[in-house]
Amino acid sequence: QFFVGMAFRGPVYYLATEDIFSNGWISSLLRFAVNPIPIKKQSTDVQAVMNCIRVAREGGSIALAPEGNRTFSGLPCYSNPAIIPLIKKLGLPLAIFRIEGGYGIQPRWSDVCRKGKMRGYVSRIIEPEEYKDLSKEEMFELIQKEMFVDETKSGQLFHHKRLAEYLERAVYVCPECGLSTFHSEKDIITCTKCGRQVRYRPDQRLEGIGWEFPFPYVAQWYDYQQKFVLGLDPEETLTKPAYQETAMLSSVVANKKKTVLKENCKLSLYGNRLQADDMTFFFDDVSVMTVLGKNKLNIYHKDGLYQVKGDSRFNALKYMNFYFRYKNRGTDDTFLGI
Repeated sequence: QFFVGMAFRGPVYYLATEDIFSNGWISSLLRFAVNPIPIKKQSTDVQAVMNCIRVAREGGSIALAPEGNRTFSGLPCYSNPAIIPLIKKLGLPLAIFRIEGGYGIQPRWSDVCRKGKMRGYVSRIIEPEEYKDLSKEEMFELIQKEMFVDETKSGQLFHHKRLAEYLERAVYVCPECGLSTFHSEKDIITCTKCGRQVRYRPDQRLEGIGWEFPFPYVAQWYDYQQKFVLGLDPEETLTKPAYQETAMLSSVVANKKKTVLKENCKLSLYGNRLQADDMTFFFDDVSVMTVLGKNKLNIYHKDGLYQVKGDSRFNALKYMNFYFRYKNRGTDDTFLGI
């Protein structure tokens, strides 16, 4: 966000997930440096909207990401149409800032920056006079079109010795054996269930080692994974968990602090709930689950907020995907959280 801010004159106020405001002195430093506007991820936050209106009236510039997420696949994530009423309410000139090559340099799931090129620039400025008469649907379509970046078509090379490491944060479905776990090392990721291996190349393409891997890029693998989860029947995993592992469980007081409840909490993921030792998060009682950063999971359960953070290879996506699969059962909604 600091590099984005350098493209504009004057201060830029960023909408930022409330998680960064619960990290002690680091949060205080961020408040002092950029004074971001906290917002609850994947939910309607009236207070955040009011803060945006206040900043706009004071002549400030506001930066928000329509997707609310960095992509795990290299293709754009879901954007919430609710941003359109906010944009129209603020009545500010709209600057579309495109980032190209960012996924190649450092995918969301990776811990390393690869050697290569990326570009960030304002691709278009839309004045209030241009969009005031557009319908919500027309304006939403315009923003999506201007923001669209397909990182699989960059044609660039991105070099590093550890190209595939931690890809298991993004994938958990094997095209050969279904729900699984993976282990990555250097430029290779291996399914721990069937042993199949895939190499991640500098051109971002995937290739099977000793077999024909069906997906040319992570984007196609990710899309297959989404469709696989949508085809699952939550009822089939009510008595036997789909996954079991350990992670740290914390209680979060939004914008203030986190309290570790248990360092090594045993997690069991079922079709309708997440069991965390003696705590049960029934999906019917959860208002939203969301993935933060690379592999943290926030659970808004009844009146409380809890965070799950595993080791470096922890995949938080599957918990959120299972949650949304359950919540959207019996509907045509294909949204799985990102």
